[in-house]
Amino acid sequence: MAAMKITLTFLVVLLSALSLSSGVASAATRQYEGTVVSVNRDARTFRLHDSERGTIRIKVTRSTRFERISGFSGLRRGQTRIEATVRRSNGRWVATEVERSGGGGRHGGNDGDSDDD
Repeated sequence: MAAMKITLTFLVVLLSALSLSSGVASAATRQYEGTVVSVNRDARTFRLHDSERGTIRIKVTRSTRFERISGFSGLRRGQTRIEATVRRSNGRWVATEVERSGGGGRHGGNDGDSDDD
């Protein structure tokens, strides 16, 4: 009987831990794209205006990855085609990645010179 009580207690604790961790692990990321409205170097934040979602304040940390931008110092007010992948942390949007979008066009190495179209 004691072994069954210990097993039951263990299962309750395990299920509780799993339910709590799933909320943290499922913190969804979101992606915004638009124009940099402002940059606050002291607070390490910038505001990005997305034409579909409005303006969002984004925090940059040491673990934020930058592509086609020379780090946080490369962000300037007025820059267009900036993409930010963000997650919610302590009530703030924190950037996991910030990049300058490539400008679209055809991808995949076709330079348009062939007649295969």
